[in-house]
Amino acid sequence: MSTEENASPPAEDADGGATGIAAQNWADASASPQYRAAVVDLLGALAYGELAAFERLAEDAKMAPTLADKAELAKMASAEFHHFERLRDRLAAVDAEPTAAMEPFAKGVDDFHRQTAPSDWLEGLVKAYVGDSIASDFYREVASHLDSDTRALVLGVLDDTGHGNFAVEKVRAAIEADPRVGGRLALWARRLMGEALSQAQRVVAERDALSTMLVGGVDGMAAGFDLAAVGEMFARITKAHTKRMAALGLAA
Repeated sequence: MSTEENASPPAEDADGGATGIAAQNWADASASPQYRAAVVDLLGALAYGELAAFERLAEDAKMAPTLADKAELAKMASAEFHHFERLRDRLAAVDAEPTAAMEPFAKGVDDFHRQTAPSDWLEGLVKAYVGDSIASDFYREVASHLDSDTRALVLGVLDDTGHGNFAVEKVRAAIEADPRVGGRLALWARRLMGEALSQAQRVVAERDALSTMLVGGVDGMAAGFDLAAVGEMFARITKAHTKRMAALGLAA
């Protein structure tokens, strides 16, 4: 998962200072049982997503055309697993059982990966660069409404694993060698965008604590997006997707 510059900053007041939960640390914010439940859900969803990304990259490495490419994907898979370990350890540290926290999200993530299984090496690269990045952008947006400790962890595990530049280089080279590849990959990337956004929406909609935190706030603390902010969030995610498509040499 890669870091982008389009994520919104922590929730701020009119003077530019962090407000509500975003101004608190975990020790203070977690005094709200509803907020604590939302964070456990969020970390569980992220942890399973990272574990699934590790699995998928390791599987995609089998399609790599060269040994060097195989090694590159194995390195990225290893980075995803380390992210998973950080999230698992954090869940345990806040007295949440990691497997139980991940379980509600396993089917949705697995279904997404089944529905978007790449048919070849290039589709796998586009999926990792475009599809994973859409999910990362969504979680980065959510992070702006978290306490400072949880926000730092979430942003840390969304750091670039190096897949971005690698994918861009390989996909652009393939399109240069055979321009017809570009049309197929552009259609694939558009499908990934739709599926990834639907997956992000399902993650929130199916968990009451998460949806309450994101839309309207928790226990009177200014944490949630209002309706206008939701539209702005998806506009930022779409804009970042368009930039990534351009970087790959694909039409959005």
